[in-house]
Formats: sequence, structure tokens, C-alpha cells
Amino acid sequence: MRKLILPVLMGSLLSGCAVLTPAERSVQMQNEVNEMIQVYGSACEKLGYKQDTDPWRECILQLNTSKAIERYSTRQSSNQCWSYRGFLRCSSF
Repeated sequence: MRKLILPVLMGSLLSGCAVLTPAERSVQMQNEVNEMIQVYGSACEKLGYKQDTDPWRECILQLNTSKAIERYSTRQSSNQCWSYRGFLRCSSF
């Protein structure tokens, strides 16, 4: 039984390390761009930017970036502090 567990475990670990080809990466990035346009495009139009112009694209990128910053800055964090002979060291994660 133990001899079977190791190959199965190694196979599952190696399958998670698959590297995307440049074509697959390109398709993935295009899908992300299309999603950003779908989510933020109409908002930028309502803000007065004409569709398919550089300022409109910059508006989409700005809204996406600010939403990502908000999403990651509001996550909960944990703090730990250690004291050693008058020194205090704290870390957040």
C-alpha cells in the first residue's frame, strides 16, 4: 500500500506544475482583458469616456487596479509579537 501512495502523490504534485505554453498564456490574458471590458466598460462610458479610445482603456485598467487593491487590502491579517531582552519584534501575515 505504501509503495502505491508515493507514486500517486508525486504524480499529483507534478501535474500541478504544468507550465502554460505561450499560446495558452495569450488566450488566458485575452480572456482576462475581455472580462475587464465587460465588467468596467460600461462604467467608463457613463463617466464620459468614448468606447474604444485610449482614455477609455486607461479607465478600465484604473478601475480594475483599484478594485484589486481594495480586495487585497481589506483581507484579514494576523499579528504576532515577540519580546526578547527589551527588543520587540512584530510581524503581520
